[in-house]
Amino acid sequence: MRVIVVGGVAGGMSTATRLRRLDESAQIVVLERGPEVSYANCGLPYYVGGAIAERSSLLLQTPESLHRRFRLDVRVRHEVTRINLAARTVEVIDLGSGILSTETYDRLVLALGARPHREASAGEVPFLSLRTVDDADAISAALTRPGTPVVVVGGGYTGLEAVENLVARDARVTLVHRGSQLLSPLDPEMAAPIADTVRAHGVDVRLETTIDRVERGAVVLSDGATVPAEFVIDASGVVPESALAADAGLRIGETGGIAVDASCRTSDPNVFAVGDGVEKTDLVGGGGALITMAGLANRHGRMVADVIAGRDRASRGAIGTGIVKVFDTTAAKIGWSEKQLLSAGRAYYAVHIHPASHAGYYPGAETLSMKLLADPDSDRILGAQITGADGVDKRIDVIATAMHAGLPAAELAQLELAYAPQFGSAKDAVNMLGYVAENTRTGTTPTVQWHELAEVRAAGAVLVDVRTPQEFGNGAIPGAINIPLDELRDRLSELPAAPLVVHCQVGLRGHLATRILAQRGFEVRNLDGGYRTWKAGIEPTHAAATEEATSLAIS
Repeated sequence: MRVIVVGGVAGGMSTATRLRRLDESAQIVVLERGPEVSYANCGLPYYVGGAIAERSSLLLQTPESLHRRFRLDVRVRHEVTRINLAARTVEVIDLGSGILSTETYDRLVLALGARPHREASAGEVPFLSLRTVDDADAISAALTRPGTPVVVVGGGYTGLEAVENLVARDARVTLVHRGSQLLSPLDPEMAAPIADTVRAHGVDVRLETTIDRVERGAVVLSDGATVPAEFVIDASGVVPESALAADAGLRIGETGGIAVDASCRTSDPNVFAVGDGVEKTDLVGGGGALITMAGLANRHGRMVADVIAGRDRASRGAIGTGIVKVFDTTAAKIGWSEKQLLSAGRAYYAVHIHPASHAGYYPGAETLSMKLLADPDSDRILGAQITGADGVDKRIDVIATAMHAGLPAAELAQLELAYAPQFGSAKDAVNMLGYVAENTRTGTTPTVQWHELAEVRAAGAVLVDVRTPQEFGNGAIPGAINIPLDELRDRLSELPAAPLVVHCQVGLRGHLATRILAQRGFEVRNLDGGYRTWKAGIEPTHAAATEEATSLAIS
């Protein structure tokens, strides 16, 4: 059997090496148009920033090492220009010599990857990308002196990693982002700490802005501002490299990625496709999605090798687990956001909590902000988001495992997780999500979301802040009345005969207040996630108004 793999890196090399482990007799040819066939592309920003000191650390394998260990025929700087499905051939050009050739295959695997929206370009202000080792070399070479002005376009995962590492190289960074918040996959209240962190490290953040044109040594933004720039890093996103497949007649999905079945087989039974150029099946919604994650590429590459070797394998769909560390803040997401659920008109309930990363009495505990989204009927977990300084990664991984296993949200409370005060709490943050989810879904503690509060109050609800007077004085939601939780039972007569929304700092005392008032006949709901969540959500658009507003306190 002759197998041709077009493209290396995660998807292509996972396919080729796994197939060799399963079949010593197969002829396996890997055709890669770039100069490197196996490199750590997720490490590129950190090589630019100096955290990865040696360029060679990024190069995982070479054609020679792959031949020695796996007897793979790996040809770099070889580009496939055409696929003939009927003849089972590919046309190849050797980019070094210019020689054209035709290669036959029994099975073809496309690991074509994705490309930036805007191709790298030279000019008065060069536009660079950050997807290959050559890209990282070009950026490093362009950082000629401390204070080099650089514009980064795009506030997603790659853009934020680029920003952090440019700051590590003493560059003067402007971050230009089209959307109203950084890290668009997250909901606004969860992304707010990322923006705070980026600004605190001296980055000039320009939201709802694009580059209009380039002038000598500067870019002109859509709002008319001129920003100095020696070069621009375009991290505004990628599009699937699906043109080769489309020209061959393979089916392309609605997202622009190559359409495949659960075994990554394309519309031609002899052709498979893996990696960033492929449309995945979204496990939450069931439709097509572009999810560009190295873990998926590796996993799908291995699966394709199994299928080619005659094993019955299929993927379950993708949940899009992602994480990024930006300076001293980490953010992670899985599944759908609340924005996605609202846009799709899908029923859900949301939970926000702000637990400590480990036992509060043990030094070094940091606050986590956690959000869980679940189906109100089945209690199926639909998504989660976490931000914080420590412990974000293990909590999102636990929830990813729970989603994969199909655990209901309330079952998170039953997970037996490792506990010692250095690592967690007796009730871990994930357990707390489960407890709060159960209370919310069952109506034990009815809630209001931060973005629903204005509408609820306009309909006549009264807001009651149950924090201490000192907390209230340090910042409060305009128009709230302040009755501390520990005084609430003795001051019920001061509450109006109207629907109530209670809140505290993070939600726990609000939950207790809700239980007290509900059992005394009040119509009451808790502001989910408390003042902290409301403030994070409202500040990006209403910070100035909030700071100027006054609150009413009942002493």
